[in-house]
Amino acid sequence: MQPVHAHEHPVRVYWEDTDAGGVVFYANYLKFFERARTEWLRALGVGQQALADETGAIFVVAHTELRYLAPARLDDALRITVDLRELGRAAMVVHQQAWRGEQLLCEGQIQIACVDRGTFRPRRIPTSITQLISP
Repeated sequence: MQPVHAHEHPVRVYWEDTDAGGVVFYANYLKFFERARTEWLRALGVGQQALADETGAIFVVAHTELRYLAPARLDDALRITVDLRELGRAAMVVHQQAWRGEQLLCEGQIQIACVDRGTFRPRRIPTSITQLISP
C-alpha cells in the first residue's frame, strides 16, 4: 500500500526534459519538484504571487539534496510527491519523490526559506501559511 502524501502532482516527460542520452536531464527533477510544491500550495489556497503582493513574503530554495535511482524517459508519466518534514519560523524542509508507477526514480530533501521580497532577508513564514501546512 502506498503512503499518503501531502500532495501529488502529475508530470509528463517531454523532449525538452531529456538529454542527449534520451533520459530526463538530472537538473529537471528540480523543476518537477518546484512545480509540485507550487501546486501543493495552490491546492491549499495559497497563490505565491498573491502571497508576495499581500505580505511581501516569497519562498526561495536554500538547499537541495537529491538522490537518483533510475532514469525517466520521453513520454513517461511521473507522479511527484511533496511531504513536509520540518516547519520552522522562517524555513521548511520538504521531502520530494519522483515516481513512475511503483518505481521510485529520484528523491530529495529541499529546504525552502521565506524571505522578504524587497530585501531578500529571512522573515517569518506568514501565520496563515503555517496554519495550513502544519502536520
